[in-house]
Amino acid sequence: MKILIYSYNYHPEPIGIAPLMTELAEGLAKRGHEVRVVTGMPNYPERRIYEGYRGKLYMTEERNGVKLQRCYVWIRPQPGFIDRALLEISFVATSFFQALNGDKPDVIFLTIPPLPATVPAAVLKWIFRCPLVANLQDILPDAAVHTGLMTNKGMIKIFSWLEKFAYRTADRISVIADGFVDNLRDKGVPAEKLALISNWVDTDFIQPAPTGSNKDENPFRVENGLTGKFIVLYSGNIARTQGLETLIHAAMHLRDVPEIAIVIVGEGKARDELQALRDELGADNVTLLPFQPRELLPQMLAAADLGLVMQKGNVIAFNMPSKIQVLSASGLPIVASVPAIGTASQAVRNSKGGRTIPPEDPEKLAATIRELHADPEEVARLSANVRQFALENYAFSSALDKYEALFESL
Repeated sequence: MKILIYSYNYHPEPIGIAPLMTELAEGLAKRGHEVRVVTGMPNYPERRIYEGYRGKLYMTEERNGVKLQRCYVWIRPQPGFIDRALLEISFVATSFFQALNGDKPDVIFLTIPPLPATVPAAVLKWIFRCPLVANLQDILPDAAVHTGLMTNKGMIKIFSWLEKFAYRTADRISVIADGFVDNLRDKGVPAEKLALISNWVDTDFIQPAPTGSNKDENPFRVENGLTGKFIVLYSGNIARTQGLETLIHAAMHLRDVPEIAIVIVGEGKARDELQALRDELGADNVTLLPFQPRELLPQMLAAADLGLVMQKGNVIAFNMPSKIQVLSASGLPIVASVPAIGTASQAVRNSKGGRTIPPEDPEKLAATIRELHADPEEVARLSANVRQFALENYAFSSALDKYEALFESL
C-alpha cells in the first residue's frame, strides 16, 4: 500500500506523538509499504525550530525507508492566542501543498491534534479519492475547555464545528482508550466507525535493567551523582496540567530519608516556575535535568526505582498519558497521582503494577513513595507485573498488525 501519514510531530522530536508516528511509519515501511509523512519542521518541546531546519519553507528527507516532507510552521517559545492561531493556520496551509507533492496514496492517516488539519486532510481525501483514517490522541475541544486552556467562546465554537467535521469526513476513527470510545459514542459517532488501538511502546528497545545488575553502575546514576539513591523519576513535558508543584511539595515531606531522590527530566514552559519553587522551598532532594537523547532513554529508565505519572485534578477523564506505556515497558512500578475515574488510573490498576493516589495531594504522594522505598519485595512484585502487562497489551508488533489490517480493510 501507499500510505500518507499526516502528523504535525515526528522524529527527531523526543516525546509525545513524534516517537509513536516515527515507529509506526518505519514499521509499515519495513513491512514493504510505501510510506511518506507530511509533518512540520521539528520544534517540540522547546517550541523553537531545530538547528538545520530554520529559515526553510519546505524540506524533504528520507529516513529508514520513509519519505519525510517537512513544512514551515509559525512557532514561538511562549505563544499567546495569536501565535497559537498562526501556528494552526501555518501548518494547515503549508502542509496541504506538501501533501499534494507526491503519489496518490491508498490511505491517509491523520493524527489529531491538531484539529484544524482535518480540513486539508478532507480535501486531500476528495482529490486523491482515497479513505481517511483519523487517529485521536486527544479529544478537542473537550480537553482544552475542561482544563481552561481554551476559554474564548468563538474559538470553542469553531473547534466544536471542526470536531464534528472530523468525525463526519473520516472513514474510520482510531482511538487510544476506552474513554475515547464512550465520548464519541455519546456524540453520535457510529460504533462501526471506531477502532480501539492502544498506543504502544517498543518493548525490545525499552527493557528493565538486567536481572542481577548493579544499578549504581548505571551511567545515568553515575553522571548525575545519584549512586546509592532510591530514584523516583518523572520524565516528560513539564506543563501546568501535570501539577508538578505537588511533587516538589511531596519532596519536602521526604527530606528525612536521604536515600530518596526525586528526579525530574524534561522541558516545558512551566520548568522555570518549577525550579523557582524548588529553590524557594529548599527541596534539595529534587534534581531537575534536561531531556535526554532518545537513545539514552532505556538507560535513564533502568536507573530509576519508581516512575511517576502526574495530572491535576481537572484533567479530563479520558486523557491517557503516553508515559504509562513507556514506564510499563521499563518495568518501573508506577505511582500515578491522577483522577480516580480517569483512563490513566484505570490503566495502572489493570496492570497491577503500581499505585494510584488522588491528584494534588503531596502528603499522600510522599507517604506512598516512603512506603514503597521501605518494601523492596513489593517493588519487585509490581515491577514484574507492569512489565508483563506491557508485553501483553502495549507491544508495538500488535499495534502495527492492527493498523495494517485497518488500512487494508479500507
